[in-house]
Amino acid sequence: MPRPLNELPKAHLHLHFTGSMRHSTLVELAHERGLHLPDALEQNWPPKLRATDERGWFRFQRLYDIARTVLQRKDDVYRLVREAAEDEAAEGSRWLEIQVDPSGYAHRFGGLTSTMELMLDAARKAADHAGIGVAVVVAANRTRHPLDAKTLARLATHYMDQGVVGFGLSNDERRGRARDFDGAFRLAKRAGLLAVPHGGELLGADSVAECVDMLGADRVGHGVRAAESPRLMERLADRQIVCEVCPTSNVGLGVAERAEDVPLRRLFDAGVPIALGADDPLLFGARLLPQYELAREVYGFSDAELAELARQSIRASAAPESVLKEMLRGVDDWLASAE
Repeated sequence: MPRPLNELPKAHLHLHFTGSMRHSTLVELAHERGLHLPDALEQNWPPKLRATDERGWFRFQRLYDIARTVLQRKDDVYRLVREAAEDEAAEGSRWLEIQVDPSGYAHRFGGLTSTMELMLDAARKAADHAGIGVAVVVAANRTRHPLDAKTLARLATHYMDQGVVGFGLSNDERRGRARDFDGAFRLAKRAGLLAVPHGGELLGADSVAECVDMLGADRVGHGVRAAESPRLMERLADRQIVCEVCPTSNVGLGVAERAEDVPLRRLFDAGVPIALGADDPLLFGARLLPQYELAREVYGFSDAELAELARQSIRASAAPESVLKEMLRGVDDWLASAE
């Protein structure tokens, strides 16, 4: 019997707030509130998605926005993060960095500041409940004005001592160049936040390079298209810049035709540090554990390599030193255990 992957300690660094919701919770809350869900979010879930063209991304975004509408009360926020933390714990994830754009909820929860405080309180309570670490990454939307990103960067730095650990940039990279957001990332980096922009998902290796060169990325959300450039992979490996690779999401959005086409093995063998992520389980139908199962079953990772993948995710996290060391010891123990 192979070693159980749910017992391998790992960190989950690429999970979006709305996209972390359990499908059962989405359906239950929608019914409670009398909200109609499209078939793709109910009977025909998970939806068939493909975002490599404008229409496909619009459909993905529309489903995401519909899902967001069921979160109407503060209790819904607490429930979402609590359940996400429970699911992480069950899969062996000891540390979660959940990514949120608070401006998407500000109108509902009394403005940006009160929304941020609600989400941080939900993260603290979820961490205590599930017995894992839960931190928050504030993410700007690259389809909005860079000044909005600066506002969010200032907000993020203000709450660094209350659980915010990073600053990100999400949404369709074809509709907002990384370089336009350099001011916001300078603010965040100067304050000591991790820079974790998305790049190299719907655009190629140049998009990853721009995140590194213009935004000072410590990690790149997705980053899989870096595999198209041996020179860029060498740079990422030399500087130990982490790619948050989300295989199920890549297939779901048409970045790769099949799981076999996601260049996880190529990146790993080139020495690029990797943190496997689930991105949006609500829309792609798979959480973190199935990503590790793919690494074993599709990409042929040995248990020693799976342990190294877990270590890379842990080292790339913002976990405190004591938590980090404990998680790394746990990985060693997992590998030392008899099959």
